[in-house]
Amino acid sequence: MVATETEGPATDRDGIPHYRMFIGGEWVDSDAHYDVIDPATEELVATAAKGGISHADAAVAAAKQSFESGAWRDTPPLERAAVIDRVAAELTLRTDEFTEIGSRECGFPKRLSQAICVGFAALHMQHYADLTRRYAWEQPGPVTGQVLSAGLVRREPLGVCVGIVPWNFPLLLAMWKAIPALAAGNSVVIKVDEKTPILGITLAQMLRDAGVPDGVFNVVTGGGETVGAHLVAHPDVRKVSFTGSTAVGREVMRNAADTVKHVTLELGGKGPNIVLDDADLDVAVDGTAYAFLLHAGQACESGTRLLLPSSLHDEFVRRLIARLKTLKLGNPLDPATDIGPVMGPAQHRRILGYIERGQKEGATLVHGGTVPSGPGFDKGYWVEPTVFTDVRNDMCIAREEIFGPVLSVLRYDSVDEAVKIANDTEYGLSAGVWSQDVPRALEVAKQLQAGSVWINDWHNISANLPFGGFKQSGVGRELGPDALDEFTEQKAVTVDLSGRVDRRAYGLVLGTPLTT
Repeated sequence: MVATETEGPATDRDGIPHYRMFIGGEWVDSDAHYDVIDPATEELVATAAKGGISHADAAVAAAKQSFESGAWRDTPPLERAAVIDRVAAELTLRTDEFTEIGSRECGFPKRLSQAICVGFAALHMQHYADLTRRYAWEQPGPVTGQVLSAGLVRREPLGVCVGIVPWNFPLLLAMWKAIPALAAGNSVVIKVDEKTPILGITLAQMLRDAGVPDGVFNVVTGGGETVGAHLVAHPDVRKVSFTGSTAVGREVMRNAADTVKHVTLELGGKGPNIVLDDADLDVAVDGTAYAFLLHAGQACESGTRLLLPSSLHDEFVRRLIARLKTLKLGNPLDPATDIGPVMGPAQHRRILGYIERGQKEGATLVHGGTVPSGPGFDKGYWVEPTVFTDVRNDMCIAREEIFGPVLSVLRYDSVDEAVKIANDTEYGLSAGVWSQDVPRALEVAKQLQAGSVWINDWHNISANLPFGGFKQSGVGRELGPDALDEFTEQKAVTVDLSGRVDRRAYGLVLGTPLTT
């Protein structure tokens, strides 16, 4: 482990920015590094230090020491909220910088990058700051029984909290894990994904500049199967928050079990998008495209299964294909671009493999399904928006999370059948219903097994509402009015008010009290 004192997370290496880890208040380099590649051009954007087990151990040790010192843990909540306010303000001031990083590191089209990397992140930080100010850190609690006493319920920080962040929304999801943990007084270790480390590493600089003490917030890199697994199993870690696939989420639960850690998991999805026969088709068609194409379909809560009544099927599909033909696929830095690339060669192969498998299974490819050609597409990882019809719910493309711009269209003949198809999945992260009859849509929503159900919309994730999944889509919730609950322990304190030995319950064991 090589520590340096240079200000800021990045140095220049052969004309390329090089990003380091942040451990115990120091910028830490390593002998090995990752290449950060622009998925639209395959150009080298930056390099980042490649972390290992020793870095993970050092980060946990720094976090533990800072927690035990009380430097942040004992800071009053109002002061912690003020620090979060300053980070949100700094992020907003650096809108252009973070927008460009998001486009080049993640492939976000510019409009999306500005909204997600800056707008949503700053808005959600402000939510946590406001929540910190009004949270019930301590409140009276009733005491029942025969003993005269008063009760108190306290919410106290857990200790060292680890956040494991995926590559698709690196800053927003790092913030979802780090900021509520910090708001509650914990110390934090974030493991960023090796493909998209820049935004998460830069968050460390902003938190330090805003006043977070050294050791309280740490960022490491490294592979999930090595560094990630080590952090999850580490005996000094009390909480793990993970976003990623359901398969890896199961491993996180297993690795955390030996030390009985608190775990929050936001996992995969296969969102059913139910169009009722009275839907406003203009809204529903655009909403359907938005549901499965945000970030080229690389979002867990995407609406990737479209359920259409037979009476609307052909017209809806015709309108949807016409709408998709108007969208621009291309350079993420161009403000006119609607859809960017997918993240890297492995993801590219995975998506194209599912498209090939869908055709072999008997689904009908009615739009897309190929790699675009021509100027601007000779390099990069591109997949056209793809639509399959004649999909059965037992097909692979209807059951497995593809994580790309691929939509499976299924027919139904009754609303009961639609609900049955929607719920016939191991996932339960998101769902949607389209109808001009809101009470009718609400009745359908009540029957859907999903953590978020949107009516006449999609991807409408509010900081004021809890976000998470049913079934194998996750455990616990992020955001919402009770978000800090996930990063605190409840402590019940009782105080005897009787002042007399004969008014306590001691006689149950000790018999008649002694007299003096």
